[in-house]
Amino acid sequence: MDFETAKKRVAELTEQLNYHNKRYYDQDSPEISDREYDMMLRELEDLEEQFPNLLKEDSPTQRVGGERAEKFSPVEHAVPMESLHDSFSFDELRDFDRRVREAVGQVSYVVEPKFDGLSVSAEYRDGIFVRGSTRGNGRVGEDITENIRTIRTLPKRLSKPVPFLEVRGEVYMSNEAFEKLLKFQEERGEKPAKNPRNAAAGALRQKDSRITAQRELDIFVFNIQQIEGETLTGHKQSIDYLAELGFPTSPFYKKYDDIEDIIKEIEYIGNTREQFDFPIDGAVVKVDDLALREELGSTAKFPRWAEAYKYPPEEKVTVLRDIEINVGRTGVLTPTGIFDPILLAGTTVSRATLHNEDFIKEKDIRVGDEVILRKAGEIIPEVVALYRRGENTTVYSMPTVCPSCGSPVGREEGDAAVRCTNTACPAQLMRNLIHFVSRDAMDIDGLGPAVLELLAQNDLVHSPADLYKLRAEDISPLERMGEISANNLISAIESSKQNDLSKLVTGLGIRLVGQKAARVLCAKYPTIDELMSADEEAFTQIDGIGAAMAKSIVSYFALPKTKELIGEFKSLGLKLTEPVVKAKSSIFEGKSFVLTGTLPTLKRSQASKIIEDHGGKVVSSVSKKTDYVLAGEAAGSKLEKAEKLGITIISEDDLLKWTEQA
Repeated sequence: MDFETAKKRVAELTEQLNYHNKRYYDQDSPEISDREYDMMLRELEDLEEQFPNLLKEDSPTQRVGGERAEKFSPVEHAVPMESLHDSFSFDELRDFDRRVREAVGQVSYVVEPKFDGLSVSAEYRDGIFVRGSTRGNGRVGEDITENIRTIRTLPKRLSKPVPFLEVRGEVYMSNEAFEKLLKFQEERGEKPAKNPRNAAAGALRQKDSRITAQRELDIFVFNIQQIEGETLTGHKQSIDYLAELGFPTSPFYKKYDDIEDIIKEIEYIGNTREQFDFPIDGAVVKVDDLALREELGSTAKFPRWAEAYKYPPEEKVTVLRDIEINVGRTGVLTPTGIFDPILLAGTTVSRATLHNEDFIKEKDIRVGDEVILRKAGEIIPEVVALYRRGENTTVYSMPTVCPSCGSPVGREEGDAAVRCTNTACPAQLMRNLIHFVSRDAMDIDGLGPAVLELLAQNDLVHSPADLYKLRAEDISPLERMGEISANNLISAIESSKQNDLSKLVTGLGIRLVGQKAARVLCAKYPTIDELMSADEEAFTQIDGIGAAMAKSIVSYFALPKTKELIGEFKSLGLKLTEPVVKAKSSIFEGKSFVLTGTLPTLKRSQASKIIEDHGGKVVSSVSKKTDYVLAGEAAGSKLEKAEKLGITIISEDDLLKWTEQA
């Protein structure tokens, strides 16, 4: 490959990896598998090694993890929380061993499982837990003390009053806890978590630690970052010491002198990982002697004394026996494949989503075919490809009527989903109700899926409006209820009548309209009548509301059932209005701002509010339409782009002076 071709490919890989890095670390919502990401990163590393002039300081190969979220206070790591270099073959592990021995001579290693979770730090003073933080970018993380405190297995008081101790561990969600979460999300009509790692990361980044506690997180502690009052010389010795202090350490870790013995142990871990209830995506090999670690040192990103071996995703062949249809909260008909049961990554798999009609056609799979299954992120089963065509099979077609209510189904142009046209479809009722009472929507305490199911089974609720017609005497005779529970529930329902309009609009479950869009809509149209009267063109003039969402909103409010439901809400005394927030001034009217870097005194949320209070709007990306970029310390690519486009750069001091004079 010549230099210009390599330069172009490096630019492509850098852009893709930066995007997927943000999705994985900062948004907890990956779009590709770990394997695909690892292969792209490896290709970039190889190109940078072949063409050293293409290696930049901000390359994805030089960074660790993601960036600190603005909603948490920063924590600077006195000892950097480094990432590990990955090997994908045993020959690469042998190369690692050779490099280590050439540098320091005779050496012993400790082999332990590589847990697939979120790396965190926990600090103790005089044996008492005082602070927890995420890895972040390796140098600066997020203060998640209250959230990490909810992990029951993390000791809050050690067995010995160590003057100061900082440990590193991996927070994870067990397979059992993840299955519970998926069931909970399905019942509430929520988007399911992609895998245990991202579910754990999302739980640790909750503003409300009570939500974190509900996610049943766990932790393995595997390293001492700093310690006072004790001298340790080896890694295995330090893990033994951590166990004495009361930490949950790795369930197995062994010390070896020979690389071939290490490879056998890694193979054994890989072959037996199905029996564990925690996700493992590899094994880690670490130099045991801590003094030799100091001698070996680190690169810009990785320690030279450790190497991770990543297991390839497990794939197996099974037979597709049937395709079932599930009707979701928004009426989407989702096909689910029913397979001959197989053991895959530790659990028996007999079902997997087939997503939509296009997915089935793209894979060209039919009932009776042999297909290849694997577990994405070690937990969610997915169809990879057709393995062998079955005998006498026919091309699958989606049903033309809803399997739940018999109403016609339809598919809009440009939309992959087939939907039931009946908004009163019984299959949608329970999911609609669960969404309506959820925290982001009407937030009715005590109305969980079990209670809603009980109300529906007893013919008490047929729509969200029926919740406001309930009486305590209707509820108290029901199983597991009683007079006190009934009165508390009625009180919670009554209180929800005073919610702002945006909460109700979120609860209506309009396709494509989430919590943020509902707030934007209601800020523009603060009464339900204004909102229902607006047309598509008017909606598309609102920043953040696109053509598809505008069409969905107008279509929803045009339905007779919707008009009937809103009429009932009015007669039942729901508020149906949004508070009008008046701007303090209009000095930023029509102006758009992009925020980047760390500001001296303000959090980004505070700076955004100041801008919005004075009529401006905050957008996420820099373009020719951007008026100002508010830049703080360590501003990155957004600042560079703004300078190239000639956009005005302002400081926090500029912003405060302008608003003080308004």
